[in-house]
Amino acid sequence: MFTTTEALDLVERAKTAEQLFGPRTTDQAKRKQARRRYHALASVLHPDVVGPGNTRAHRASADLTRLHHEWANGTTVELRTKTAVYRIGEPFAKGSVANLYEADGPHVVKVVRNPALNPLLHGEWQALRELERFTDTNQWLRPFYPRLLDTSGDVAKGSRAFTVLDPLTTGFVTLAQVRSAYPNGLDGRDYAWMHRRLLKALAGAHQIGLVHGAVTADNVLVHPEQHGIVLAGWSFAVEDGQKLLATSRTITYPPEIDRDQPATAATDVHMAHTLMLDMVRQNEKRQRAFAQGCRQDQPRRRPDAVDLVGEYDDLLEDLYGPRVFRPFALPKTGE
Repeated sequence: MFTTTEALDLVERAKTAEQLFGPRTTDQAKRKQARRRYHALASVLHPDVVGPGNTRAHRASADLTRLHHEWANGTTVELRTKTAVYRIGEPFAKGSVANLYEADGPHVVKVVRNPALNPLLHGEWQALRELERFTDTNQWLRPFYPRLLDTSGDVAKGSRAFTVLDPLTTGFVTLAQVRSAYPNGLDGRDYAWMHRRLLKALAGAHQIGLVHGAVTADNVLVHPEQHGIVLAGWSFAVEDGQKLLATSRTITYPPEIDRDQPATAATDVHMAHTLMLDMVRQNEKRQRAFAQGCRQDQPRRRPDAVDLVGEYDDLLEDLYGPRVFRPFALPKTGE
């Protein structure tokens, strides 16, 4: 970790990206090391950390992100909203409908790949705004959802819409990365806290009539150290009882979606427990049986997420006794 003084000194003395991050390279390990250095510096220079009056740190934060983009990508593109300019380089991840970029702030900018899919981002904005209003009075649910910071708004025909989000990059990985790190599946005690939090995130959304519509390993962010879960990827979200605006060939859907029927809260329940079956070890018999019971072909026969929170807690207490904090970490590369 850096102190604010150390971070300011390092960034302000750097005349080039190479002075801050070393020689440019295609070596993935060294690129990850540079990214970790960037995040370590950005975390202490962030406006939320230094306060609104520290203009020196704000300038350094913007310079830091610009230098990192120059180092990683060579060139940057500017995206403008009514209130801000965001500089992006190459995407660090690709979703079903959009690419994800790091931008100064730090922020994550989500840019739809095809302008024809702009309505999906419009739907995501609406869903995230509804979730923010809901969590204003249910603040304990706030950490389970991404935070919408800015949007492109309406764009010209043929232009691509974009969303600006809180970064959620430092310390977070996707469930897909967790699954890759544990090819034989997770111990049920480890997946237990992840699934409990996912159920709570879904129950909150369902309470205001939102269906996520894409509960997949790529859309669930995990903070191993802090036991955090964020349900991301709201581009497919609709109101309960509406048909999904689009589907992805990379997603396995419940029967009702394959039959072109409306999505409901039961759709998310099915997908969340399909995910559970993919995440836990084969010998986790009772958790797997619980998941299968939530995947009935008929949506009306599936339990509600809010009821499942209590039912799952009962199962966990029966299996493991009183809850205790269980540290979790991804194995280091090469182990």
